[in-house]
Amino acid sequence: MHAACSPMELRFPSCPARRLILFLRHFFLSRTSQASAGANQSRDHEIGQWEVRRPGWRECVSLMAPARCCVPGERLCSLEEGVPGSGTYTRHGFIFASLAGCLVRKSENGTLPVISVMRDVESQLLPDVGATVTCKVCSINSRFAKVHILYVGSSPLKTPFRGTIRREDIRATEKDKVEVYKSFRPGDIVLAKVISLGDAQSNYLLTTAENELGVVVAHSEAGVQMVPISWCEMQCPSTHGKELRKVARVQPQFLQT
Repeated sequence: MHAACSPMELRFPSCPARRLILFLRHFFLSRTSQASAGANQSRDHEIGQWEVRRPGWRECVSLMAPARCCVPGERLCSLEEGVPGSGTYTRHGFIFASLAGCLVRKSENGTLPVISVMRDVESQLLPDVGATVTCKVCSINSRFAKVHILYVGSSPLKTPFRGTIRREDIRATEKDKVEVYKSFRPGDIVLAKVISLGDAQSNYLLTTAENELGVVVAHSEAGVQMVPISWCEMQCPSTHGKELRKVARVQPQFLQT
């Protein structure tokens, strides 16, 4: 019979077996610790990268928020929140955009900000409310004259816009006695002012109800350019015939146009 093993021999087996047990134990412990350390390092690295890449919320708002773009007719704010600037108009206590572009707010000395709409310099120039435009009469009827807007101020347009001059917007006085055919004829060049952006059918609404607005260039039936002889008549220098027009008192800045 084999002699019984002592407790020391059970706890510490023979040398080869003990070496194998210690080797396996060391191997598994080292693999477990390496995997745990690698996972922690990877997690810390990811968190560190996130913290480096992630700015504060204020920086996110300032860096990622795009500039606000506006379209004509869009309500921007109330008159209590800002002062209307270029590219805007007011109606019913609110500020609206009159052209397409980017919203700009400028405030100085703690006053209310000036609300403006700026457009790209290379983009199409658009007639603004209150702008003086040069247009050509295309057709007339008893209620209005249809025109093509060619210039805004002294700046030519890339493509003409359509406009309408209504009978009640031709003169400032005696509006009920105005007759369109006695004020404009197709082919006339007219100075007018934009009073409204209009809608899809009437487009821009124009007025000539000022002394400086009206017909500046007109040709007689003989094809000769006429000269104004009064605020309501022009005369052909060839045939000396007179024709009725709503004549403009042209200002010097529009003579070259």
